Amino acid sequence: MRSFSLRKTGILSAALAFILALLGQVFSMAFDKTFDVEFKIDASSPGGKIGNKVSNANLWDYNHLLGDVFIDELADSTVFTEYIQLMTATGGNAQRDLFSDPLDRSVLDDYNFTPLLTACRKILDLGAKPHIKTGAVPLKLTTDPHIGFFGVNVYPPDDFDEYYTYMAAIAGALVDTFGKDEVLTWRFGVLTEYENKDWFMAKSGTPEDSAVAYCKLYDYTVAALQDVIGEDVFVGAHSMSVSEGLWDERIFIEHCAKGINYKTGETGSRLCFLNASFYDKRPGVFADRNLPETIEILREKALSLGLTDLIYGVDEGRILSGTKGAVAADLNLRICGYTYQAAYDARLIKQMADNDIDYFSSWGYTSAGQWGGIPTVSYHVARRFYDMADTNRVPAATCRLNMAGAEVQALAGFDSQNQKLHIMAYSFKNKLDYSLSAKMALKINIPQFEGKSVKVTRYIVDDNANFFDEWQRDRVTHNITDDCFTWSPDDPAVDSAGTLSAPWAREIYFNELKPVYRERCLLHPSRENLRLIGSSLTLYVKAPPNAVVFYTVEPA
Repeated sequence: MRSFSLRKTGILSAALAFILALLGQVFSMAFDKTFDVEFKIDASSPGGKIGNKVSNANLWDYNHLLGDVFIDELADSTVFTEYIQLMTATGGNAQRDLFSDPLDRSVLDDYNFTPLLTACRKILDLGAKPHIKTGAVPLKLTTDPHIGFFGVNVYPPDDFDEYYTYMAAIAGALVDTFGKDEVLTWRFGVLTEYENKDWFMAKSGTPEDSAVAYCKLYDYTVAALQDVIGEDVFVGAHSMSVSEGLWDERIFIEHCAKGINYKTGETGSRLCFLNASFYDKRPGVFADRNLPETIEILREKALSLGLTDLIYGVDEGRILSGTKGAVAADLNLRICGYTYQAAYDARLIKQMADNDIDYFSSWGYTSAGQWGGIPTVSYHVARRFYDMADTNRVPAATCRLNMAGAEVQALAGFDSQNQKLHIMAYSFKNKLDYSLSAKMALKINIPQFEGKSVKVTRYIVDDNANFFDEWQRDRVTHNITDDCFTWSPDDPAVDSAGTLSAPWAREIYFNELKPVYRERCLLHPSRENLRLIGSSLTLYVKAPPNAVVFYTVEPA
C-alpha cells in the first residue's frame, strides 16, 4: 500500500506540474501578443567562442602615457583591453621622430627611444600589450618632406636602407628593454591607412608609384623587425577600405602573397593581420559600405591568394561627426554620447560575431577618453559584453518582430566552465529621435539547468545609466551653446578641452555638474530567482529606445 500511495502521489504531482506548466504557457502565449519582438535562444549545443571584440584601444598621442595614468574605478576599460595601439608611433614630425634632434640631417643615429619605451612600459603596467603602428617616415630621412592633413610627413624615405637601420634600432631598443620573448607577444602595424594619400604617397603622387613605395616601406620595415625581434614577429597593415583610397589596397595583399620582396629578394612578405578603418558618417547616416562589406574586401582577396590564417579587425572608427562645434563637427572619440550609441555598439559587436571579425579598436570610453573619466554608454556595453566574450556561442534568433524599420537582434553564449548563459539584446533604429520602446520576450532553452531554480541578473544600458542626457539638459540651462565646444558637442568626452573648450563652461561642468553625473551614470543590475519549466525559461523586458539589455542566467 505504501508503494502504491507513493506512486499515486508522484503521478498527481507530475500531473499538477504539467497543468501548471500548461497554464503558464497559455498565459505566456496571451501575454506574448502584447510584445514587439520574440527571441528564441537555445543553449543545447554551444558552438565556437564569441571572442573579445572590444580588446583593442587607440592612442593618437602616447605622450600622456609618459606621466601618471589615472584609472577611474567607475570606468576601468583596462579590464577588457588586451592591446593598446600607439598610432604613428615612430615618426613623421619633430614631436614623433625618435631622435634627439629631429631636424639635424647630418646625424642619423642620435636616437632617443625613451618616449616609446616609457609608453610601452606603461601599457604593460596596465595589463595590456603594445600594438605599435610604425611610421610615418622621420623628417630627416626624407629630403623636402611634405606634411599632410594629419600633421606628419607623407613621403617615403630617400634611402630605404637608412629607414631599415632606423627601424632595426627601434626593434633593438625594445628587445634590450623588454626581452625578445616579451616583444614577440606584441603587434606591429606598418603605417595607418596605407592607401590614404593624406597618410602616405610617393613624391610623384601617382597611384602606381605610391603602391610601390608602400610595399617597399612594408618590406623594409618587416625585415628590420624580423632580423632583430625574430621571424615570428606579429606584423600586418591597416587600410581604409570603408572608402576608396589613392590606390587599391588589394595590390598590397597580392604583393605580400606572391610579389618579390623589395628588401630580401624572396617571394612575399610576412603578413599576420589585415585591418581596416570603419566610419559611419554621422548618427543616423551610414557609410556607403557596412562593416562586413569593408572587411570582406580584404578577406576575399587574401583567401583567393591562399592567405588563410590572418586575423581581421578594425583599427579605428565608429562615427565620424555630429553637430558642429566652434571649429569642427568631428566627434572627438568618434562616438556620440546619446543612448543611440549603446545600440549602435551592440549592433557592431553582433556584426563582428556573425562575420568572424576579431575586434574593433576604440578611441575612448569615458568622459576623459580612454581613462580617468566617468563611463559612457559605450563603456557599459563593452564592459558587459566582455563578460560573454569567452563563452561559446549559442543560437539566438529573432522569431517575431512588430517594429517597422528597427533592427532587433540578440547574441548569446554559454559558459560551460562557470555554468552561465549570457545574452545581449538590443533594438536599434538609426535615428537619434527614435521614441518607441521595445517590449521583448526571450524564450530560452537551457537543458543544462533542467528543472533547476536559476538566478537571473539583468542590466539595461539606457538613459538611466547615462550622464549625457542630463548634460544636454543642463547645458541648455546654463546657456552652454554649441560654440563653447571646439569639436562636436555630441561627443561625450566633455572633460577634454578639445571638446568643451570655453573656460567658464568648463568651470561649471567640473565644479557643479560632473560630481552629480558621477552618481547618475552607474549601471545597476536587477536580480531575481526563477524556476525552469523543464528546460524552458521565458524572460520579459521593456527596453527603452536604443537600449541594450544584458542577461546572465545561472543556477541559484
